[in-house]
Amino acid sequence: MRTPICERLAIEFPIFAFSHCRDVVAAVTNAGGFGVLGALAYEPDRLEIELDWIDEHVSGRPYGVDFAMPVQYVGKGGGPEASPDHLMSLIPDEHRAFVDRVLTDAGVPPLPDDAEPRVPKAAGLNVDEEGPGQMEVVLSHDGVEMVVNALGPPPQYIVEQCHEAGLLVGGLVGSKQHAERQVQTGVDVIVAQGTEAGGHCGEIATMVLVPQVVDAVGPDVPVLAAGGIADGRQMAASMALGAQGVWTGSVWLLTAEADMYPEVTENLLAAQSPDAVRSRVMTGKPARQLRTRWTEAWEEPGAPEPLPMPLQGLLFGEAAARFTRVHAKEFGGHPVGQIVGSIDRVRPAKDVVREMVEQWIETTEHLHGLMTEA
Repeated sequence: MRTPICERLAIEFPIFAFSHCRDVVAAVTNAGGFGVLGALAYEPDRLEIELDWIDEHVSGRPYGVDFAMPVQYVGKGGGPEASPDHLMSLIPDEHRAFVDRVLTDAGVPPLPDDAEPRVPKAAGLNVDEEGPGQMEVVLSHDGVEMVVNALGPPPQYIVEQCHEAGLLVGGLVGSKQHAERQVQTGVDVIVAQGTEAGGHCGEIATMVLVPQVVDAVGPDVPVLAAGGIADGRQMAASMALGAQGVWTGSVWLLTAEADMYPEVTENLLAAQSPDAVRSRVMTGKPARQLRTRWTEAWEEPGAPEPLPMPLQGLLFGEAAARFTRVHAKEFGGHPVGQIVGSIDRVRPAKDVVREMVEQWIETTEHLHGLMTEA
């Protein structure tokens, strides 16, 4: 299973594992895959702590870092209009009243008066202010071999700094046009993410998207398949479509190393594929997530339209501070893909890697066995 991307990154298996949890990143990396830390929530100082920890636990093995720097968002360009306080002031009273009504009707109490005031983390928040500092931290860690952006072409300074340091730059795309545009900006690795995927995604299915992207970017640009991939059969199918490996995310939510609220884990284990819905109600951009009382409330007659990024994310963050504090199970959601309906137990991450590789071998041997001599 040594594809060119394995050779370039010096990894054993072309299994790329996206996770916001450093323990998952380290576990997959140590099992022969390539862990990728989702760094959306980490300001530079915290990112330094996370990467230091990963370095200490992967014994020099390579890993990656993923950012969510959108092309379009309220406050683009930085300055006073991009400050969290200003952005919070742009949230309409109508939306705040709607959220308060939804939570109150569900029995979720307000935060106590002595609760420490915190600005919620949200995709598209502090991109211009924190991005350069985040990159400075990334470039100071020798273990990082690839930097990925999840919401369009990465800022040009990231491409230039990564290439100067010898790092690969990756980008997630939902169409062949997006892939072509990313390659033109200098992106080295394309993650073709089908609509089945968790988190921000487009509308084209993985089975259709991957070969379109492979053909569009040509043989010199590695393509990783994403969306609906959690076992060796899906991995074999992805590579049959021309991908050099797979980019996985949802499967790692239900691993022993994942840092999840217990009510979220329970909801994920009980979920079926139709329970992974695509909606703007978490971040302001279409993202596939677990169906919860939060997503259903925004679908009711009279509900306001979701706000643009990052305003919707800030509003969601305020609500999450309330419902996670009391572990309200009906609100216990998470970005997740349709593959959630195929995952029914919690396993160590290394076992997921091992079983995926073993099933990939069984599948490819089965396909080879279907061939007959002329």
